[in-house]
Amino acid sequence: MKTESESTLRQIPAGIWVLGFVSMLMDISSEMIHSLLPLFMVTTLGATAFAVGIIEGVAESTALIVKVFSGALSDYLGKRKGLAVFGYALGAITKPLFAIAPGIGIVLTARLLDRVGKGIRGAPRDALVADIAPAHLRGAAFGLRQSLDTVGAFIGPLLAVGLMLLWANDFRAIFWLAVIPATMAVALLLFGISEPERVGGTPRVNPIRRENLKRLDSAYWWVVGIGTVFTLARFSEAFLVLRAHQGGIPLALVPLVMVAMNLIYAASAYPFGKLSDRVSHTAMLVIGLIVLIFADLVLAASNHWSVVLTGVALWGVHMGITQGLLATMVADTAPADLRGTAYGLFNLMSGLAMLVASGLAGLLWDQLGAASTFYAGAGFCCVALLGLAWKPARIRAD
Repeated sequence: MKTESESTLRQIPAGIWVLGFVSMLMDISSEMIHSLLPLFMVTTLGATAFAVGIIEGVAESTALIVKVFSGALSDYLGKRKGLAVFGYALGAITKPLFAIAPGIGIVLTARLLDRVGKGIRGAPRDALVADIAPAHLRGAAFGLRQSLDTVGAFIGPLLAVGLMLLWANDFRAIFWLAVIPATMAVALLLFGISEPERVGGTPRVNPIRRENLKRLDSAYWWVVGIGTVFTLARFSEAFLVLRAHQGGIPLALVPLVMVAMNLIYAASAYPFGKLSDRVSHTAMLVIGLIVLIFADLVLAASNHWSVVLTGVALWGVHMGITQGLLATMVADTAPADLRGTAYGLFNLMSGLAMLVASGLAGLLWDQLGAASTFYAGAGFCCVALLGLAWKPARIRAD
């Protein structure tokens, strides 16, 4: 007899699964590099924590800002796949730059180009998920794609750990190997999915004209505001890696903290996504923030490996609760023909917040110590909780 979960998974369209596996392969590639990159910058290239924070903040915010333009363009064209393929391809061809980087400048260039690729593909891909998924399964669809994405995000660091042990901490050889799954992701997206036709031959219009932007109402902008404060509270995960290294975990084993986080994230994203189709979105956001507060307080308390892993695990639960949920809330509050633009604007604000958060996190780390960085994150969580006290009527409350 089929369980309810099996029945839901069978109803999810094949295109969502393909997008999930594409995300998984690219995340394997990216996390093989990114789980080692903070250590590579600090131990091999001599960077400070502030430099790591600025590079990560600029890179991640670039990705999120670019999503504005790619999302709006996908709405104008009525096509998402071509932009997504281009974005994934750009990400794939930047991987060798990390392997040959002689200094911070090339690392920054590679990160920026890689994140531009992520920005180009992100909003069209999310809009494509919303276009393909039935409305009553939208939360489950976003949760499934996020779960598969996050499977890649823990396989990547796990491979990095094994190869660091096998190849005597040879960062550059691992970075070269990361090219393979990135190339596979591009091929799967190119040949494995067809997008829905433009509904009813809808004429092309400029999605960022004033009359169109006015169709994004207060419920949508409330989601944007909450997502922005969430990003301030959850700075770059590079600082989780640095916290683990600070506690004396051997260099080759440090990426295991990202394996732990992403394992929890992957396991929780689909169940929480499915749950979000039935319960109050606001209540789930509150729970997610409370979990992040506990994660920050635990990480601030000690750098002992057991404490760090506990904090990292809580961080993963928070991600599982909130990331697919926020994507679902954007889809629920934006008109269908403006979804790409809506995701782009959402990510623009999150990108600016990421730049501020990561720079501030690195500055606090260097000047006041690691604990202050995590206490500041907990403080921003409290601000977000205050924002949740008011919500527009169109936000699900039952």
